[in-house]
Amino acid sequence: MYRFMSSREAAELVQNGEVICVNSFVGIENPVELHEAIYQRFHETGEPNNLTLISSAGFGVWDENRNAEGYIREGAVSKLICGHFGAMPSTKHLVLEDRFEAYNLPLGCISHAIRAQAGGLPGALSKVGLDIFVDPRREGPGINGISRDDSLVKPVTVDGEEFLYYQLPKITMVLIKGTVADRYGNISFDDMYMSGDALSICQAVKANHGKVIVQVDRLVGTPSRPRNTIIPGCLVDVIVVTEPEPRPVAFKALTGSFEIPYEEWKGWQEMIDDLSGAKTKASPAYNTIGRRAAKELKEGDIVNIGIGIPETVSRYARKYGTLEKITMTVESGGIGGFPASGTVFGAMIGAASVYDMGNQFDLYNSGGLNICFMGAFEVDREGNVNAHRGADTYPGIGGFANITARTPTVVFCLTFNTRGLEMERKKDEVTILRNGDIPKFVDKVRSVSFSASRAVKNGQRVMYVTERCVFVLTEKGLMLSEVYPGVDIRRDILDLLPFPVEISDALKAAEK
Repeated sequence: MYRFMSSREAAELVQNGEVICVNSFVGIENPVELHEAIYQRFHETGEPNNLTLISSAGFGVWDENRNAEGYIREGAVSKLICGHFGAMPSTKHLVLEDRFEAYNLPLGCISHAIRAQAGGLPGALSKVGLDIFVDPRREGPGINGISRDDSLVKPVTVDGEEFLYYQLPKITMVLIKGTVADRYGNISFDDMYMSGDALSICQAVKANHGKVIVQVDRLVGTPSRPRNTIIPGCLVDVIVVTEPEPRPVAFKALTGSFEIPYEEWKGWQEMIDDLSGAKTKASPAYNTIGRRAAKELKEGDIVNIGIGIPETVSRYARKYGTLEKITMTVESGGIGGFPASGTVFGAMIGAASVYDMGNQFDLYNSGGLNICFMGAFEVDREGNVNAHRGADTYPGIGGFANITARTPTVVFCLTFNTRGLEMERKKDEVTILRNGDIPKFVDKVRSVSFSASRAVKNGQRVMYVTERCVFVLTEKGLMLSEVYPGVDIRRDILDLLPFPVEISDALKAAEK
């Protein structure tokens, strides 16, 4: 039977050594009050300590002084297992230091490993992760020098097929943000952007005889309709009622509480982008990339578009008239509509459906997308991509590995180089005015997020679209397949690459 508590009383239940799973998605739907109560208790007493924190998509509110950042930074956490650290400004730097164990696993693989615990299984099998950094035969999931837990990911063979086996520590507590609790303790997620892994985590915790703590905005006397209940009251131990954080009125469009026709998406998107800091820099380079990449979309495609440069693809898909003829998806569970970005990444404008995150990754892992558009830090001579590890920061792999592992067409959107790149496009002609100081095409990537050899084995079509040219993946590595009008193939491309590259027959013929 559930009990009502204050956030501080709930924080007192957290034991030293607790394994806590947090249901959130990057920067949205975080149980902020619960995290901050834990921080206050630790700051005052030094307890709870030796905590393990697990989250499929990461947790943070883009503020290093809020949510869990304080107690992570001050030493309450001994182990952190996350898919993404992007919304955690201080933690994404701290994970590179030997302050605590830190592990990065593909978002969908964490989600499925949680679901496995919910079903009484120790872990989950997946082909996602083979031949990339998380594979222990390469680097393994450990981020820093003290992260040596070899139980999290293991290569196994089943019926002659190779898999990775993902196994998490037994979860003993869950922190969840819901909207409403009724008199039976049933939790609904009305007015929220997603439910994430909420039900699976609760089932896993109860299987492990742990505690489920839910932060809600309000109580209601009338029970929710059964299909609207995400967490049944029998799985809930503690309910903490807190004053909801104020949200801009425009964010109501992300809750699915009213219909938003296609014709209105653009207006809502612009309002939400302004409020969430998601305005993609409208540079000539980004626009050139988005313009070319969007031509790969076909009517009826099921699509995932990453954040950053790939977001310009949707802008040109709208111009080309294809946006309303495709189905967009987002990792948190949204299908249909238009993905939001910035601080509300994970939400959707006008979604047709929002289901559990584990189900979304069933779709991704099985090759259910037709095409995806992803960003990249680096690409090497073989076509491998690094999209998770920077020089001095670690945003993490997120859903990138799951999305790119089996999707038939993968389009990477990146500038040829960066920091200082200047170009202009007049009509269809591109002029490179100044090259950036940091190359994006390197002899060997810092860490592998996408395996070119695995993609070739899978028969995937892979493109690398830049502001001056397009490469495609072949069995031999990268092949230069297109050079935009106005670009000098030797001066602007070949002389700047640190490796030789094959040139397509069509380009050779055009050069003659």
